[in-house]
Amino acid sequence: MALFLCFLFLAISYATACDRCVHQSKVAYFSRASALSSGACGYGSMATGFNSGHLAAAVSSLYKDGSGCGACFQIRCKDTTLCSREGTRVIVTDLNRNNQTDFVLSSRAFMAMANKDSGRNILKQGIVEVEYKRVPCEYKNQNMAVRVEESSKNPNYLAIKLLYQGGQTEVVAIDFAKVGSSNWGFMSRNYGAVWDSDRVPSGALQFRFVITSGYDGKWIWARNVLPEDWKPGMTYDSGVQITDIAQEGCSPCDGGIWK
Repeated sequence: MALFLCFLFLAISYATACDRCVHQSKVAYFSRASALSSGACGYGSMATGFNSGHLAAAVSSLYKDGSGCGACFQIRCKDTTLCSREGTRVIVTDLNRNNQTDFVLSSRAFMAMANKDSGRNILKQGIVEVEYKRVPCEYKNQNMAVRVEESSKNPNYLAIKLLYQGGQTEVVAIDFAKVGSSNWGFMSRNYGAVWDSDRVPSGALQFRFVITSGYDGKWIWARNVLPEDWKPGMTYDSGVQITDIAQEGCSPCDGGIWK
């Protein structure tokens, strides 16, 4: 009997596991583009160049203390007379501290939900009812990048943030070591998308990223990322890209493409 109940529990768990959970909420928009340059993820002015300016601040349950930074979502409003079936895709760059809506979008992303020539009309609404789901981030022909923060000081203190992170996952831990060494140290999340450590060895550096993947997690090993003379303010190719998709339990699940 116990074995049957265990099997039944697993069957139900896998049946409700989904990589496209559909959620119902409302969204608003930023009236000033400058608000996007001071987001909690720490992307700064770089954020306005992401995803053609289709950006979002997400509530704490989606921001996830910073691990949700860089996540991609597809959002469409429910008023079919005003909005398209496809909606818009956004990338999370900030924390939305207003629990009245799950997202606050850039005005460009907000207008992109509308049917052709209805962008100005949707702006007049201010807040609209929507449905949304998380989707994989796609950066074609581009690896994930590591940007060294200006506060870093070679060799001891290193602060980084990850850019162009693909897939539908979260980075939950980062380890580092000198290239060729098995003496690994760990970084801590400072805030948002920024990780740091004050115990970084001199020399070229390799990284291991722990990401959520499938029903569990996995390591991504970037073997030679930062050169020996790495410099603050520079961005370096990690040599790897993430394509994994994390699962979550939900109902309803929508694996189709909104278009």
